[in-house]
Amino acid sequence: MAPELELPRRRLGRTGIKVSVLGLGTVKFGRDQGVKYPQGFTIPDDRAARALLDLARDLGINLLDTAPAYGVSEARLGHLLRGAREHWVICTKVGEEFEAGVSRHDFSPHHVRASVERSLRRLQTGVLDIVLIHSDGNDELIIEQSGALETLAELKQEGKLRSFGISTKTVAGGLRAAARCDLLMVSWNLADETHIPVIDRCRELGTGVLIKKALASGHALAAGDDPVRAAFARILAHTGVGSLVIGTIDPDHLRANARAARAAALGDSGD
Repeated sequence: MAPELELPRRRLGRTGIKVSVLGLGTVKFGRDQGVKYPQGFTIPDDRAARALLDLARDLGINLLDTAPAYGVSEARLGHLLRGAREHWVICTKVGEEFEAGVSRHDFSPHHVRASVERSLRRLQTGVLDIVLIHSDGNDELIIEQSGALETLAELKQEGKLRSFGISTKTVAGGLRAAARCDLLMVSWNLADETHIPVIDRCRELGTGVLIKKALASGHALAAGDDPVRAAFARILAHTGVGSLVIGTIDPDHLRANARAARAAALGDSGD
């Protein structure tokens, strides 16, 4: 089937991985507790989840973002993507667990290694494309003292993952991590542009960048008549950005986001 859109793809820094400028976040595939979205939602059943993945692929999206902290998201993707793994770039994480409605963090080498092995099993794959440390906000401590990055580098050498980095929460942490990682995931939206220096530094170093919270976790942003298009245009104009990840389970929202991302990446001002 011909794609509904031809979403541009960008190289993710020096990783050799090419990703669609829009990625699909899958927290809503597996967790509905302790989330920060403005409205409640129901986790989709397998039929609805598979239909959304089919739509994403039809729209030209090849990047999926998941994590152990996203409840059963990893295991569901492993089941839903069976037989189609080669079409997707999968990003998962280490360091955060969500159990009995509460998050806990463990960045020790032992836990990082065990988490990667578990993700391989859950996702039913022989290699993880991207693995990020799921920071609790203590970025610099994690980078310098936990041994997590070093463990991920070892796992990459062992062939269990293609690239690694950290999903940061601080500018200082991002600047420190940029030279030690293949890629970073950083926040950027129209209400919070504080991490732009991190993205600039990544571009200088050839470090890949994924963007999270581009729509402020679904909260309304004041930016004229089309805040989504305005946010995407601002973010994707930066040549250091590989992709921005949006979490949705609404097919109409996914189509609209794909149209906005395509227009932003191509520099179109209209439809």
